Amino acid sequence: MAGKSGRASSSPRSIESALRRLALAYPQAHEDFPWGERVIKVGRKIFVFLNRDERGLRVTVKLPMSCGAALLAPFAKPTGYGLGRSGWITASFGAGDAIPFDILCSWIDESYRAVAPKKLIATIPAGPSG
Repeated sequence: MAGKSGRASSSPRSIESALRRLALAYPQAHEDFPWGERVIKVGRKIFVFLNRDERGLRVTVKLPMSCGAALLAPFAKPTGYGLGRSGWITASFGAGDAIPFDILCSWIDESYRAVAPKKLIATIPAGPSG
């Protein structure tokens, strides 16, 4: 599930596509479109929101362990609708911004592990934090 380095200068479209493939590779992950927005779920629980439009790319994930550190990044903020209080963060990138692919990959991993059933988590290798 590890990311590939060297993608910081890729387009929002290619980064979104790569993040989508990564997220869908997790056990029992599937795509849905509630509210017209692309989400990846495990079971009935969302673990990543992916939204790309003319303004750029937004990625929203649940980070119970690294939320505080993630919020130090200039591109990250607590997710609206009160989700930020539960460790959800949104990373936003404009069309010309460098997008830290490896960081987003580790955040998707943490988010999956935060919402997936323990039996599924046990089937995948330990994440970046062990």
